[in-house]
Amino acid sequence: DVSSRLHKGLVQGLGKHSHHRAAVKMLPTFVRATPDGTEKGDFLALDLGGTNFRVLHVRVLQAEQKVVKMDSQICVVPKDMMTGATQQLFDHIASCLGDFIASQELKGQTLPLGFTFSFPCEQKEIDKSILIRWTKGFNCPGVEGRDVVTLLRDAVRRRGDYDIGSVAMVNDTVGTMMSCGYKDQSCEIGMIIGTGTNACYMEEMKNVKRVEGEDGRMCINTEWGGFGDDGSLRDIQTEFDQMVDKTSINPGLSPPGVDHLTTVSPPGVTTRGHNQVWTI
Repeated sequence: DVSSRLHKGLVQGLGKHSHHRAAVKMLPTFVRATPDGTEKGDFLALDLGGTNFRVLHVRVLQAEQKVVKMDSQICVVPKDMMTGATQQLFDHIASCLGDFIASQELKGQTLPLGFTFSFPCEQKEIDKSILIRWTKGFNCPGVEGRDVVTLLRDAVRRRGDYDIGSVAMVNDTVGTMMSCGYKDQSCEIGMIIGTGTNACYMEEMKNVKRVEGEDGRMCINTEWGGFGDDGSLRDIQTEFDQMVDKTSINPGLSPPGVDHLTTVSPPGVTTRGHNQVWTI
């Protein structure tokens, strides 16, 4: 029954005239192909999707078809920044990226950047992505409805001590699919199971009614974490689901930010840090 409801949501999200009211957004990513193994070069990556984010320097060699260098640094997003001013959050991201570039002795180089931003966004182009809504405990005012790539570029420009090249904006599901697809060209699904859950997959263009053209394929970011936001799962929710939802920072939306649920401790729960383990 739940599978049937999800399938209905997927189809509704793909529809040209029904996607605007769909809980499962089925967002076009403008990624038209998976890797073919010939990719090479030096790249920066920025991965923001929770209370921590990562910056990476990756070097790929075509001859060996492998990643020969991958250095990374984890940065913490302070909780006050998760709900604070927009400029403060993006200035913090730009600062961490700048510190990493300096530590890697990359200053003076302008490298392309892969920006993984793991929140529901409407992708307009590969380098233009509009935040639909915050999830996972973030709620910075003034970001929803704006292009997050522009916000990042503006923050880098304010620093003025380094620059970034072209930006490819992807969801974490897409990044997962593409990194696996580099080694195994048969990989066409990316799935995340973490603070929230989401998946992407390669869809035939003829079924992507929101984008012009019917030739080839495009990766679709399902945003299936929103499944049930329209009330379609209310009849199977328990009192504990309702309790967790009401005490989250994004009530009524799924998945809530688990870092903000530590006040909920029903019987039978062992609390480890910010994660709760149900003992059945």
